[in-house]
Amino acid sequence: MTSKSLHKRMKYDLHNHTHYSPCSSLKPEILLKLAKRKGMNGIAVTDHNSIKGALKVKKLNKDKDFEVIIGDEVRTNYGDVLTYYLQEEIKSRDLFSVIDEVKAQGGLIAVAHPFRISINPTLRFRYPIEKIKNKIDAVECFNARMLFPCDNKKAQKLAKKLDIAGIGGSDAHFKFDVGRAYTIFDGNLRRAIKQNKTSYEGTIFYGPLSGTLSFLRNRIFSKFKSYMGYH
Repeated sequence: MTSKSLHKRMKYDLHNHTHYSPCSSLKPEILLKLAKRKGMNGIAVTDHNSIKGALKVKKLNKDKDFEVIIGDEVRTNYGDVLTYYLQEEIKSRDLFSVIDEVKAQGGLIAVAHPFRISINPTLRFRYPIEKIKNKIDAVECFNARMLFPCDNKKAQKLAKKLDIAGIGGSDAHFKFDVGRAYTIFDGNLRRAIKQNKTSYEGTIFYGPLSGTLSFLRNRIFSKFKSYMGYH
């Protein structure tokens, strides 16, 4: 980022997937283009257990005033966490080992959609956040793919109770998702999160549709891999 951005009011979408996640159809170049069109000043690319999409988007970005953060959404033994400013992929799936790996890389870590209602119990974070508030950097307080407003409100209340930064992200899987939720801060994201000076905005209007489409896409992708003999 340039010096012009240091004191500017910023909007970052901190949760995005590309087609490197089997449940997403977004091409890296399309994600980058749409994020800029929606008025974002930066994005985090957080594919499932992979930084390939993030590296691709970062390589495509030629705008020095637009930040692309290399991250991923890691499925741990206690639920999903969002990781930011990575140098390499996170190898562990144990929550505490993941935290250690992220910190060793100088990265940030946030709990993703902690109160998400889903038929898949692994999509809800199952470890008491109160017990790890000193190990994580933020809680995702607005995820645009929630089914009900109360899912986000619970996360917001928890973040305030714990006095920890709250962030927002679209959890984009398709074109219409991008930029539907975002984090607002002044100047530098890392500093704003560390100092708990972030806010968030968004809508869950298209959340159920996006969730259904990604579920179907993931099922089709899995069946295709099985049919082709991939393991």
